[in-house]
Amino acid sequence: MASQDWVDKDFYKILGVAKDASDADIKKAYRKLARQHHPDTNAGDTASEKKFKDISEAYSVLSDPDERQQYDAIRAMGGGARFAPGGAGGAGGGAGFEDLFGGLFTGGGGRHSGGYSTAGGIPPEFADLFGGGGFGGGQSFQRGPQKGADRTASTSISFAGSIRGTTIGLREPDGEVIDVRIPAGIKDGQKVRVRGKGQYGSAGNGDLMVTVSVKPHDFYTRDGDNLRIHVPVTFPEAALGADIEVPTIDGDKVRVRVPAGTPTGRTLRVKGRGVKHSKATGDLLVTIDVAVPKKLTKEAEEAVKAFAAATAAEDVRAGLAAKARL
Repeated sequence: MASQDWVDKDFYKILGVAKDASDADIKKAYRKLARQHHPDTNAGDTASEKKFKDISEAYSVLSDPDERQQYDAIRAMGGGARFAPGGAGGAGGGAGFEDLFGGLFTGGGGRHSGGYSTAGGIPPEFADLFGGGGFGGGQSFQRGPQKGADRTASTSISFAGSIRGTTIGLREPDGEVIDVRIPAGIKDGQKVRVRGKGQYGSAGNGDLMVTVSVKPHDFYTRDGDNLRIHVPVTFPEAALGADIEVPTIDGDKVRVRVPAGTPTGRTLRVKGRGVKHSKATGDLLVTIDVAVPKKLTKEAEEAVKAFAAATAAEDVRAGLAAKARL
């Protein structure tokens, strides 16, 4: 940048900071403006592109203590007057602006010696704001330190482990064992994240993503956060109604009222006895199966015959033919 430009441009005003602004204030102002006017987010906007170059120039000077001191000195001495670089002055034939102040610059030819270009570029420490990609003016820069990639693994646990939670060990090829804590209430197919056990990265290791398979249970079937079970009842219990006991995943039993006239397949709900986890608690859904005895004693057979005679007028299949018509 020519020294004349340092007189013409008010870098403090461009960044919107006071002349006694701290380094932190300057950096904060630049970060905000750079996000707002970056060419990647203002494609085709020439005004934003020029504004971005101006704020980059301003930050490149004000963020460097030596150049900021030189800039403040030149602004104070120049006072806003315009000089013709290399040309004759007044009656005394005064030297041009570059002759007066050229010795203040270490970049040669009146250019500052910052470690990066301001012709559309941004300081390396802010490259992460824009993904490290290239943009208008042909500038490009390297991405900052990157986090390592994630790895994947899978494991199988018991139904009880999925309900109560458990910890399993995954063995690495080098023999290291990674402990994976499985939270209570996890569903079949869900993933568990183990932080820092992925691939190495300069900005930190990636994570290990473990897919969990849950083995089925002989008695319980999971339905979301609810648990389903089938419970047999006798014909008298279904016909007359009864209070029965059913087991729960907590290891105890609860009493369930079976209403009189309950048919096979009716489902009764027991609140709060399903899957429990940090976000919800499901219910226990009890499906009734009316059990038919395979063998009857003589007395039981006579009782069933008596019941059949007493209910002979009732046709349980009435209307079935009408339903079956196509």
